[in-house]
Amino acid sequence: MDSLGEREDHQELNIGIDGNLNTDKLGAGKSKLSFDSGKDRGGTVLGKEEQLGDKDMAPMAGNSIHRSLSRPQLDLSGAAIQGNFEEKDPTILLPNQSDDISHLALDIGGSLIKLVYFSRHENQPVNDRSRRIIKARLGITNFNRRSFPILGGRLHFVKFETAKINECLDFIYSKQLHRGGMDSRSWQIEGPNTENTVIKATGGGAYKFADLFKERLGISIEKEDEMNCLVSGANFLLKAIRHEAFTHMEGRKEFVQLDSNDLFPYLLVNIGSGVSIIKVDGDGVFERVSGTNVGGGTYWGLGKLLTKCKSFDELLELSQRGDNRTIDMLVGDIYGGMDYSKIGLSASTIASSFGKTISENKEIEDYRPEDISLSLLRMISYNIGQISYLNALRFGLKRIFFGGFFIRGHAYTMDTISFAVHFWSNGQAQAMFLRHEGFLGALGAFLSYEKHGLDDLLVHQFVERFPMGAPYIGGNVHGPPLGDLNEKISWMEKFVLKGTEITAPVPMLPPGTTGLGGFEVPSSRGGSLRPDASKLNVGVLHLVPSLEVFPLLADPKTYEPNTIDLSDPGELEYWFTVLSDHMPDLVDKAVASEGGTDDAKRRGDAFARAFSAHLARLMEEPSAYGKLGLANLLELREECLREFHFHDAYRSIKQRENEASLAVLQDLLMELDSMNEESRLLTLIEGVLAANIFDWGSRACVDLYHKGTIIEIYRMSRDKMQRPWRVDDFDIFKERMFGSAEKKPHKYKRALLFVDNSGADIVLGMLPLARELLRRGTEVVLVANSLPALNDVTAMELPEIVAEAAKHCDILRAAAEAGGLLVDAMINVQDSPRQRSSSAPLMVVENGCGSPCIDLRQVSSELAAAAKAADLIVLEGMGRSLHTNFNEKFKCDALKLAMVKNQRLAAKLINGNIYDCVCRFEAAANTN
Repeated sequence: MDSLGEREDHQELNIGIDGNLNTDKLGAGKSKLSFDSGKDRGGTVLGKEEQLGDKDMAPMAGNSIHRSLSRPQLDLSGAAIQGNFEEKDPTILLPNQSDDISHLALDIGGSLIKLVYFSRHENQPVNDRSRRIIKARLGITNFNRRSFPILGGRLHFVKFETAKINECLDFIYSKQLHRGGMDSRSWQIEGPNTENTVIKATGGGAYKFADLFKERLGISIEKEDEMNCLVSGANFLLKAIRHEAFTHMEGRKEFVQLDSNDLFPYLLVNIGSGVSIIKVDGDGVFERVSGTNVGGGTYWGLGKLLTKCKSFDELLELSQRGDNRTIDMLVGDIYGGMDYSKIGLSASTIASSFGKTISENKEIEDYRPEDISLSLLRMISYNIGQISYLNALRFGLKRIFFGGFFIRGHAYTMDTISFAVHFWSNGQAQAMFLRHEGFLGALGAFLSYEKHGLDDLLVHQFVERFPMGAPYIGGNVHGPPLGDLNEKISWMEKFVLKGTEITAPVPMLPPGTTGLGGFEVPSSRGGSLRPDASKLNVGVLHLVPSLEVFPLLADPKTYEPNTIDLSDPGELEYWFTVLSDHMPDLVDKAVASEGGTDDAKRRGDAFARAFSAHLARLMEEPSAYGKLGLANLLELREECLREFHFHDAYRSIKQRENEASLAVLQDLLMELDSMNEESRLLTLIEGVLAANIFDWGSRACVDLYHKGTIIEIYRMSRDKMQRPWRVDDFDIFKERMFGSAEKKPHKYKRALLFVDNSGADIVLGMLPLARELLRRGTEVVLVANSLPALNDVTAMELPEIVAEAAKHCDILRAAAEAGGLLVDAMINVQDSPRQRSSSAPLMVVENGCGSPCIDLRQVSSELAAAAKAADLIVLEGMGRSLHTNFNEKFKCDALKLAMVKNQRLAAKLINGNIYDCVCRFEAAANTN
């Protein structure tokens, strides 16, 4: 395991202002879909974070961050977004801001220094008239309803050993965090001035080392109350992070979803060197009610004396191989191997920690260090658990949250504490743990700066991502972030054996070797990185303040998007196998999308290794990255592709299929127009189902592509349409549309069509359905991915496809003009928004995600705004209507359409077979 202080553990919280997750937007050509269209436009170039190797602490020239006040304020006059609305996290430019928000906060404890720092990023502005028109049409005037903006950037988490404080100071200096950070370029040219710089810090070390910070860095420390920071950090995490809290009993981790309106009161037990027990009654309302001097420092100190271990993590790892029965006196030792059943004590219960050593004539060298470490860990953990419960009992509290770096995500520690709480409470109280357990105080100190604005964020505004290194180092990014693509690839090649075989656990390099970027490679005395020792399992938290909960969910509190239960080991293994088997084809397509160059092949190999290692890590510990669903797995795959700069792996295939489908669209529309309304509606639904067969994420469908062209397969699929389908609510939907003897026909005001794949799916399936709704006077909003995923169509690509389709159809052309989708209509609509076409508008909005599935707890503000006037939802495709949302109810009518392309999914979800069709119609749920 890694020794504390030998390297830095980083986590990043990306802070942005816009709800659009688009990092790269891919156009589809100017006037027609072509094979060479779709080149990147307006993509963000992520710059490499600079590093200064100079560690002599000599004064550096320049510092533009002059803090005259200990509590800096934001000057919002002239504030404007600097960046592309189409891109992720555009920066808010504050032209009149002279006193910067502080970039640094610390929690300096007796054993560890926890550091939180902020870094900015910049984007280039891009003008998009079409989106502004659609926003005006939807009545969106202010995406960010906050009273002040949040600066774009990342929040990093780092820890150091307090005994090695000079390493912490070197780190702060190397990144110029005391001068506003490396992204504050002007410090390099202006004269040195840190005289009035103030940083926030909490913990005893804020007093002890204040002079050292002044001497080495020229900065002053403003001390923040330790208990206040712990509570502030805990409250923020429990309210803002969906899978922050979890229970851990008998090796099983269960995530707990908390209602932020019913959070208080609770007991917070922070286990650092010592233990503080705090009763929390609200934001800023708390009382330290107890504590104990027997804590993490006790374990480390005694362990160091008794085992000669040189680090906390080494001591923890020893405990995993220990047997405490050689040292602890058990109930069975006293009662001849029998239980003491009268008072409910089993023979294996510890009667006296270290008690067996009294009667044995042995020296300390005669005992195994592993056994000593385990006995010591159990003694201290049981003691903390019991004291915590007694305080909870004292105040009638049922929930106890444990934090602090003593826990380290260590399974045995959590099990021991949980057992103690469960035992003494007879199962009435519950021990819960926090994923960001060690950074409560540092985060609270960071939040104490006024106007950061992080304290009132909501859970749906965070998107957790797990970087390339997460499988190898438990979710922790060690050392300076690897911003350069070549560094990421080299890092991957260094950590993983060459070839296609992925090993898990991953062998580590010999201790003392240096990884890329100048940080220590994590090492393990056992030769492999253990899954449950010193693992925080915290990903990168992207903060997107404009993400919202989909307003048409019938019950957002009980909403669960995933229909596949991956807690079942058999289910997990099956889907991991599916993803693994699909990987060679995916890599081939990704490399081909980049021209098949040697660089693309190298990146493709790195992606395969990274994603395979994620799968191996999750197979070993499914809850390592939070609550796992199939949607999360698919999102993780797309993130891995983007991390190695494959921004649209199926780009050329999508363009080719779009072009082929558009070529036959006119004939299809003529065929549809020759039918009466009822026959046309059935043909349209059949067409959507038939066209949904094209899915490059399905192995069965990939095999079909070798047997015919896209048009041939579409026609074959349509010809084989036979009712009744496996799920067949078409007649109910038809009655809703056209009425019956007993019911009047229903005219929908606005329909949200969640579209799926490019090519025939969108062009020959969903666009004709949209056209029919437009013909009936319904406003139509096409909802598409913000980022590419497999061959799914994106919101950036749709306007071009609609423009091409509109050349063959007056209905689509008038609707696209009314919705602001056609370039030649943009200026008039923009200049005079009230002068709109009499046609029902056709609009396009992005959904806020980049996955084949969709979690409706996190959608873009555009989609949320569009949904407020919608009375029909059409969810199309396996990802959006089967893998997710199949069982969900909505406040409006919902039509779920999909062709099933996976035999296991067909059997489990609809008791059917591959290529079965699903047409499920559900009337608006009664939410009263």
